[in-house]
Parts: sequence; structure tokens; C-alpha cells
Amino acid sequence: MSTAARRPLGDRERFVAFAFAGADMLVETNLEGQIAFTAGAFRVRFGAAPESFMGQDLAALIAAPDRSSFAAALALMPERGRLSPTVIRLANAEQTPFVVSGLHLALPGEPPRLCLSMGPVPIPLDPAADATPTAVALLREAETRLRRPGQGAGGLGLIEVSGPMTAEMRAALTGQAGNMAAELAPGRYGLLSAAGASAAEIAAVTERLEILLRQQGQGGSVSGGMLQLDGGALSPVQAVRALRHGLATFTRAGAAGLLEEGFSNGLSGFVEQITARAGTIRRAIAQRRFHLDYQPIMSLGERALHHYEALLRPERGLLGADAGPQDFVTLAETVGLTEELDLAVTEVALQAASALTGAQRIAVNISGLSLQSTAFRKSLDALIAAHPSAGQRLMVELTESAEIEEEAAAAATLESLRARGIPVCLDDFGAGAAAFRYLKAFRVDYVKVDGSFVEAAMRSERDRSFVASMVDLSVAVGARVVAERIETEEMALMMRGLGVHLGQGWHFGRPGPLPKPQTVAVARRSGKQESWG
Repeated sequence: MSTAARRPLGDRERFVAFAFAGADMLVETNLEGQIAFTAGAFRVRFGAAPESFMGQDLAALIAAPDRSSFAAALALMPERGRLSPTVIRLANAEQTPFVVSGLHLALPGEPPRLCLSMGPVPIPLDPAADATPTAVALLREAETRLRRPGQGAGGLGLIEVSGPMTAEMRAALTGQAGNMAAELAPGRYGLLSAAGASAAEIAAVTERLEILLRQQGQGGSVSGGMLQLDGGALSPVQAVRALRHGLATFTRAGAAGLLEEGFSNGLSGFVEQITARAGTIRRAIAQRRFHLDYQPIMSLGERALHHYEALLRPERGLLGADAGPQDFVTLAETVGLTEELDLAVTEVALQAASALTGAQRIAVNISGLSLQSTAFRKSLDALIAAHPSAGQRLMVELTESAEIEEEAAAAATLESLRARGIPVCLDDFGAGAAAFRYLKAFRVDYVKVDGSFVEAAMRSERDRSFVASMVDLSVAVGARVVAERIETEEMALMMRGLGVHLGQGWHFGRPGPLPKPQTVAVARRSGKQESWG
């Protein structure tokens, strides 16, 4: 157990910590969010004794759609000293709205800790506000359940609706309180119930949607299936990779696509099938059957080119007509070829970087799986040493495509890069709770805010505050902030107003061949959504 749990505070000290606010429940955690003390109405709210939550992650108390934003708020507490009253929803069946306040307590001779008070919202909430989970939130929650062995994660329901989707149908899709549903693509939905979806539950939801669709008299059909959240003998990394690929396949090609990819026998069946194709992927990497597109990243103040991001583009049709860049990356991770792919991409980027002039750099994405490998670190060092001048034009983006288990090893790799003068960027910040832990564990020069939050900030004051908090946290650790998926001038101005330094998106330029620095132009478009392969 953590040091915070070994020696709890005295009663008087704890009273001081919580005296600033009344509460139904009191919680004390270490800085990693591990619960070391609980008191109050846990039986009423969760149906379990307070002490049963000892040693658990604080996120277990928070409803899944609110976990990412709550993780951001907790990450700011050591810097700000406290958490101002913040509305969240509890992870109980009712998803009860609660106000959480907190204090970062650091007493002489004591390990620092977070003291939180939780109480009911004093005024009614708008039930429609921020009520719809995103596809990213659904995926993160499914991954969290998949990583909990032996806890009955259940399945991920997959629903296809051909026909108009009314508000009544959307309510039927969510079903009971505590369920989580998100639209993955037009007419395709994912569903997680509070205890994990079952085949019977998916059948009941499908039947209810069919009835409602017939009542409209406009035709259409409904079909439902389930992807079991059970990795079996797979490693956690393999299981999560398979889940991501399965969800991406359903989003793109529906249930028929899942069958073609081998998901009829669950995650394990897919991995067995894709392992047989590992040779194809390995040869494609070795033969460099891919190219890199380069997207400009601009300063939001001067509107000058800052650097490029290298984006992987596999040879068309390599894995099938509909497979995209992310499919290639996911499959490489699943069959254990991440390090080979990351080294190959870095080598191609180094060759391109030799043509740059001035202070321009190229950022390459490197998976956390690779960074925690000592063998990869040695190979990467040798590769950069073989391209000394181009190495000075390199940047590295740490992607959260895989959970980093050996943080010390990953930190050593990142520090070796920084010692060479190669800046490090933490990618997709905010998309997963682990990113906040990585910001604490690793020294980084840049933080890239996930594009979903950039888009949400245009619609919601709450999400604008969330982005502002991420900027504050990043600046506090000495990092500059990049906002991705900038689609319009309005978005660029808003991000700059929130303190973001750099912007990336089709408003500034499409990914493509590396242009000459003098010919970089701002490319605008009328479309709404950008493809981030």
C-alpha cells in the first residue's frame, strides 16, 4: 500500500483539512489517486461500507463520462493547492450529481495527500447539459474494464440502426441509469451497461429500438451484437489493441466488418487470426511499404511555421481496401512489431529532416510500448547517431496508444532524447487519465491537447474551462501547449485566448509531402471533420 495509506492523519489535522466545506463523504488519497481514508454516507450512495473502498483508485467513485475531466482537476491540485467546488457525477446507479472540493495537504514529515469533500449539488442541474458521452469516453471506459481481470467486465454492445433516430430511441438505447452509450458513426452505437452488457440485454435493447422504429412508420431496421470484454490468455496490451481495432472496424464497416476481421470468436479469435498475418506486416515494415505525410504546426501568435508532424501512410490496400493508417499501427502493436515500426518511421523522418533549413523540426510518434524497451532505446540512439545533423531537427511525440508499465525505463529513454537536444511532446493530452500521470512522471517540452476537447470547447463553457486547466497545468511544468484539430479561424482565436501556444489542423495545412519552407501556405476547407490517421 502507498505511504499515504501507511500513516493516516490525526483527527485534528484531518478536521483542519476538511473544515472549509461540509460534506456527505470525505476521501483522502495519495497523489496518484489511491484512496487511503474514507468516511461518510458511502453505504447510502454506493451500497458498501466506507472501508471497502480503501486502496482503490478514486476514479472508481466517479461516473465514467466525468473521469477524464476529474483527473485533470486532481492533477492541478498540487500546483494550485486546492480544488474549487466542481460538479461531477457519482459512479452509482443514479449517477448522482455531487459537488467535490479539495485541499492539497503537505505537512512536514508527512507524504503529500489530497483531501476531498463530496456533497450533494445545492441546486438542480440541467439534465441535458454534458449528458452525452463521446466515442473516446466509451472506448476509455471499455479499456478500463478490460484491464480489470476477474471482475466480470461483461461485453461492449454494438447496435446498428438503419433509419431515423429519435430522442425516444436514444433514451431507449441508454436504458437504465448508469449505462453509457455513444454514437460511433452515423447509425452505429456502442453501449456499456453499469455491470457490463450481456447478450440478453443487447437483445432487449434491439427489440425496443425496433418497436420504436416501426411506430414511426418510416422504415428501417435495427441489429445488435456484442464484443466480449474478456482478453482470455491475451496480454493486457494485446487485449486493448484488439479492442481498439474491433471498435474502429465496427465504426467503419459495421458488424459485417467485425466478422471479416475474425471477431466472431471475440478478442482472442481476432488476435489468432491477425497473428497469422504478422509476416505480412513485418515485411511491409522492412520493405518500407509506407510513406510519411507532413502536417505543419503553426504558432498561434505569429502564425509562423513551428514544425511538422510526420503521419504514417501505409501502401494502399496493404491490409485490405478499407484499412487505414491507424489499423496498420494497431495491428503492428497487437503482433509485437511496435518497436520495428517506430524505428522505421523515425529513420524515414530523419532522412526527410536532412532537407530542412532554419530551426524547423519534424515530430515523429513513438509508442509507450517502445519507449519502455531498453533494446529500443539502444537502437534509437544508434539510429540518431548515424544521422547527427538530421537528429537535431527531430522531435518525439509520446503517444498514449498503450499503457506504460515501466515508467522508469520510459523516462530514461525520454531523458536520453532530451539530452541530445530532441524535444519531447506528450500527445493526446486529456483523452485518457494516464496522460496526467505521464505529465508528472516525465519531463516534456510540449503538451498536445486532444482534438476532441478543442472541438468541445467551441460548444461548452465547461470544456473551455477544462482546456484552460490543461494549459495551466502544462505551463506549470514548463511545457508549451499545442492544440490539434484546428478547423476554423474562430477555433484558432479561442485556443490562443485560452493560452495555447501552437495549433495544428486543416485550417493551417493538410498533411502531404514535405514542402519547401518558403512555400508553406495556410490551407482552408469547408468540411467539418478531419481524418486523423
